[in-house]
Amino acid sequence: MKPLRGIRISLWRLCSSLSSDASKHLFQKEKKMKKIVIFLTVVVLVVTGVISLESQVYGQSAKKVLMFLRDGESYDLDLMLKMEVGTMTMLLKKAGFQVDVASSSGQPVAGPHEKIEKVMRLSEIKLDDYMGIIIPCLNIRKGTVTPEAVAVIKKALADGKPVAAPMSAVTILAEADLLKGKKYAFVDDPLKRQTPDLRFADAIYSGRAPVQDGKIITSGGCPASERYMGVQNRTLELTQMFIAAIGP
Repeated sequence: MKPLRGIRISLWRLCSSLSSDASKHLFQKEKKMKKIVIFLTVVVLVVTGVISLESQVYGQSAKKVLMFLRDGESYDLDLMLKMEVGTMTMLLKKAGFQVDVASSSGQPVAGPHEKIEKVMRLSEIKLDDYMGIIIPCLNIRKGTVTPEAVAVIKKALADGKPVAAPMSAVTILAEADLLKGKKYAFVDDPLKRQTPDLRFADAIYSGRAPVQDGKIITSGGCPASERYMGVQNRTLELTQMFIAAIGP
């Protein structure tokens, strides 16, 4: 009985070995077939233009928007970077856009906890690469609008590209004389203040809700206005209008 038992064990080991080798061979064959299918799929997509080979090589999106950050003194920068810049960036990326950040200085923007490290200098950007400009409020209390920034915004609008600006960022458009004859949104009517803001002369105040007139999109609410003034944050609506204005 012992020799017979030994033969059975040897046969079982042999079958197990053959089964294992066959499984490994089948697995390797399936793995190789998957690689071939993936390769052929990519080739077809590239040939048909669904995937740009250049964008795959350089990791760049064909659709880009420029986010312009103003230099200046901000109150509660952490809030604005997280709830305003963060929301805008998330919505834009979800819509398929690459978001490049630039400022006049090109310096990183940092609050106590939130920070944007990669900031390009505005003078170094190529406007033709972008489909529109969005300018966060950032709750800038003290800041200047450089002639360079005004020139870039004017050129974008002249080229038919949308420009979106909430709250204090709307003043850039007013200083650039881009609101004359246009409807705009703001936290209040600048011409009805105790000291009227004449930069808004000949512009048409429409309230706080986001409004689009031509390629200019403005709103009278941001995260800071909601937290400190009880004025509704309109970041979501403004960004959605900006995306829609760019088009497919």
